[in-house]
Amino acid sequence: MLDCFRAGARFRGEPIEWVEIAYEGRSMPALFIPAEGEGKAPCIIHFDGLDVMKEWIYLSGVALELRRRGVSTLIVDHPGVGEALRLRAMHGMPEIERPASASIDYLEKRADIDVKRIGIMALSLGGYYAPRVAAFEKRIKCCIAWGAMWNWHNTVVARLNPSSTTKPSVSHFGEHLQWVFGKRTIEEVLQITQHFTNEKTAANITCPLLLVHGENDRQIPLIDAERMYNAAVNSSRRELKVFRLAETGAEHCQADNGSLAVDYMTDWAAEVLGGRVKR
Repeated sequence: MLDCFRAGARFRGEPIEWVEIAYEGRSMPALFIPAEGEGKAPCIIHFDGLDVMKEWIYLSGVALELRRRGVSTLIVDHPGVGEALRLRAMHGMPEIERPASASIDYLEKRADIDVKRIGIMALSLGGYYAPRVAAFEKRIKCCIAWGAMWNWHNTVVARLNPSSTTKPSVSHFGEHLQWVFGKRTIEEVLQITQHFTNEKTAANITCPLLLVHGENDRQIPLIDAERMYNAAVNSSRRELKVFRLAETGAEHCQADNGSLAVDYMTDWAAEVLGGRVKR
């Protein structure tokens, strides 16, 4: 898949730079997509969710839309996802601010990045990851949760119940969690997931915060997004954007019409970080 993606990017002439981010004695693979224009640009660090990867994020179009708006993007396969998990056996963890800090350290060494204008975004389980980073890493100047998250541990417990009405992201959900976190049993997994909550950290977010959610999200209910919004009381600028059934984009991470979310989020990021808004 990686070879196919590289070949496709080469044939299309895509502006992708494959980079390695030093991280605790190892390295994380990432894609860097530069902003259009000259001079130092703002940058969004894009993390993954539970079961996607940097190539999928790129193909969603978000990096190219940020590029058009004068914002660079660093898409990272952090521990627990993509190439980092599959080829490097780097397992997931709740302290996602550690790989995020390493990503910022990398950007600070680039001459084409304005280090005072770095943001974070992530989708799905990234609705926990991105706000967690913003709460602990104050070099982050804005945060976008593409699919808000409140208490993922409660969600996991509910999904593991055979009679649950909440929808899992993959059919082999329990086994997938064991793989992601490098654990032999579900009981060990649940010891980790109990830390995947924004309940105690949301009030620590001081930067601008955008939560994007679907009215008909069947994986994470809208009420969780509302709880997250209500708890982020110290954000300098907070917004909950809900895509309704009537306009589409109402499913989990706007799976039914992703372009709506991509345009909205990239415009917001450009406005907050000082890029070019396309509205």
